[in-house]
Amino acid sequence: MARTPGPAVPEEPAGPARGTGRRAVLGAALLGASTAALGTGGTAAAAEGGKGRGRGAHGLPKPAVIAHRGASGYRPEHTFGAYDLALDMGADVVEAGDLVITKDGHLVCRHEPEIGGTTDVADHPEFASRRTTKSLDGVATTGWFAEDFTLAELKTLRAKERIPANRPHSTLYDGVWEIPTFEEVLRWQDAQTRRRGKQVFVYPELKHPTYFREQGLPLEERLARLLRRHGKDRRNSPVLLQSFEPTSIERMRKLVDNPLAVLLSSAGSRPWDFQRQGDPRKVSDLITPQGLAWIASFADGIGPTLDLIVPRDASGNLTSPTTLVADAHRAGLVLHPYTMRNENPFLPANFRRGTEPDAYGDAFGAFAAYFDTGIDGVFTDQPDTGLLARELWRAAR
Repeated sequence: MARTPGPAVPEEPAGPARGTGRRAVLGAALLGASTAALGTGGTAAAAEGGKGRGRGAHGLPKPAVIAHRGASGYRPEHTFGAYDLALDMGADVVEAGDLVITKDGHLVCRHEPEIGGTTDVADHPEFASRRTTKSLDGVATTGWFAEDFTLAELKTLRAKERIPANRPHSTLYDGVWEIPTFEEVLRWQDAQTRRRGKQVFVYPELKHPTYFREQGLPLEERLARLLRRHGKDRRNSPVLLQSFEPTSIERMRKLVDNPLAVLLSSAGSRPWDFQRQGDPRKVSDLITPQGLAWIASFADGIGPTLDLIVPRDASGNLTSPTTLVADAHRAGLVLHPYTMRNENPFLPANFRRGTEPDAYGDAFGAFAAYFDTGIDGVFTDQPDTGLLARELWRAAR
């Protein structure tokens, strides 16, 4: 297929029908219908979908429950333990891969380039000299960085729980799993699709692409080559791509046909690629009708922070929803906000119960408040809670 700039979708009519058409790109059931198996062909049909030749994202429910870094509320994030558990719980999509890169050019799954907080690298005296301070998107960050290690070296490390104060139960699994490569994730996706008899969907994120490009380690081209090698670079492929840097998503649109989403942080923040390129726009500019129309010219969805959907007041309580859901849908964009977590510190104040940092609050109530806004899906660390919350919310409607 010819890869040219701009959306790789057919021309859409002006007016309301246009929004419906573009939103369907991320999957009709990210916007409707209900979960369905891939058909009576069973494993054969599932395997076909796993290679990007099947139904794409069609068949997913709305709102979709997206396992944030796997079932990261119960297992160290971005491990096959977290990914497997997410599927066992029934997650619609697994965010299998925050993609960073090794010194020798392999894409691996870590929350950040700095790996000291999510691995046991500090316990390896042979890597003590690698500890350093770097400027990561303008912030001085001290630790160990993925790009200073070869893949073989990273494979000697083991993952650990990133926020043990909130997830002490998860520390039981410290040291069990190694760091997965994204190519291993793509193979895992195919194996799990065959095993479970239904398509497994993954939603990787390109992390700090400008930071890596400036080091001569661009992410986009490597990711595109991997997707093409596995036949998962198409419009109906079960791989959705996302990044906080809009220009990285623009670049990906020229390389692959996968559904794409722009992640959006707080309204007053400014994407790092914009800062480096002298673009004065902030997120507040991107969530206007004009900004959303610009995003829709090359992407299929947005992943805003939940506070852009329903702001919190000075006490941390939820207030009234903004118009972002309606405005984004009007522009033809799907919304997959982030991140729902069960623990008190992460919930709006009016849904917290008690004060312990690892105690659960009223997550079901918070999920329902966000589902009421019309979002198309949500990232959550506890996909089992998200799935039950969706069931309860539907029953109450």
